[in-house]
Amino acid sequence: MAIATINPATGETERVFDAHTAADIDAALAQAEAAFAVTRRAAVSERAGWLRGAAEILRTEKNALAAILTTEMGKTLKSAVAEVEKCAWVCDFYAENAEAYLADRAIPTEAARSFVRYLPIGPVLAVMPWNFPLWQVFRFAAPAIAAGNVGVLKHASNVPQSALAMEDIWLRAGAPKGAFQTLLIGGGAVEGVLTDPRIRAATLTGSECAGRAVGETAGRELKKVVLELGGADAFIVTPSADLDLAVEKAVQSRTLNNGQSCISAKRFIVHADVYDAFRDAFAAKLGALKVGDPMADDTEIGPLATEAIRAELAQQVEDSVAAGAARVVGAEMIDGPGWFYRPGLLDAIPESAPAYAEELFGPVASLFKAGSFDEAIAIANATPFGLSSAIFTDDEAEIERAFNELDAGGTFVNAFTASDPRLPFGGVKASGHGRELAAEGMREFLNVKTCVVAG
Repeated sequence: MAIATINPATGETERVFDAHTAADIDAALAQAEAAFAVTRRAAVSERAGWLRGAAEILRTEKNALAAILTTEMGKTLKSAVAEVEKCAWVCDFYAENAEAYLADRAIPTEAARSFVRYLPIGPVLAVMPWNFPLWQVFRFAAPAIAAGNVGVLKHASNVPQSALAMEDIWLRAGAPKGAFQTLLIGGGAVEGVLTDPRIRAATLTGSECAGRAVGETAGRELKKVVLELGGADAFIVTPSADLDLAVEKAVQSRTLNNGQSCISAKRFIVHADVYDAFRDAFAAKLGALKVGDPMADDTEIGPLATEAIRAELAQQVEDSVAAGAARVVGAEMIDGPGWFYRPGLLDAIPESAPAYAEELFGPVASLFKAGSFDEAIAIANATPFGLSSAIFTDDEAEIERAFNELDAGGTFVNAFTASDPRLPFGGVKASGHGRELAAEGMREFLNVKTCVVAG
């Protein structure tokens, strides 16, 4: 795949970039190693200053940065602005909390002093996806840089301008040269970077296939890796739920980022007692969404990010319908320029259909009827993924069971899943391992060092 900006609203190529050569990569890794010698010794307060500088740039230039995101991957301009603002938030959060997260933890023993110290480990390779071009990166970079590590980014090949903009932001924010660098390389070059001894760890957000490849290489190299992979998140609705709220949040969650979010709800599991009412209201709202130019203020759904992504989604839907699923509304390609796809809803989905357990990475919802709460939990867990989950209920017993029995990295009650710098984020099963954000995310790439002074 070429490293290029191809506008998904028009299908036109706007900019093409030359890939970095082997010599370029070697120079970048040498620069990362040199930068780490500086960042590891910098005071936490100094690193926090870099984060605050980045946050200020993000807020000041949010409209220009948002336009890059919309042009490169098709999200609506208003959602792109919100993404830039969220990146500023995560920078501010770690600027404010890094010192507490990195403080020594005393542990009483027979020694005169014994404690745990949290130390940076070095350059970390970040392999990142196109769907949240800035947020996915900043939620890694902010804690990594606050901790004294340095970042080397291999971004998706369809968002090169976003990738280069982030390198420029960190430099202008005052971080040392090499503290955050972008490599314009294809997927085939990742293994060589990861096996380089100057890279100490890796984090990847992306597909299960990509995660397995990076995880396998990191395992051979005995390097720490955090993987945030796909999801087929369950959204359960019980008879006690506020149905209007559940429908409203279902639409928002399924169409977030034009339906291209790992943590958005994808499989909607509704109790038989409220199934028909939920289905009809859900279908009506999905069918009424305005699809169009992502730069327009009144557009609710923009194009999918690439032609290949739209083709894959369309094939999954058609295969599901052929297997017996019913197309309640929408769920079809839109003719004309650009990679637009009409939001839709499938129900009566058999287990043999792709929509039953696979991730549909676009604005198509899969609807399931459950005769009991036990059956709802069983359907929710009947997928290889386990990223997050949501349940709409006012029953305290059901809430506790959902917390304990839904096999996912998170459960949200009467709300859809959203990442938050204050809370750890990550999945289980084929959705990956390790955590991002909060103290847990920062400590993934630290040397948790035991320090003892004898009495």
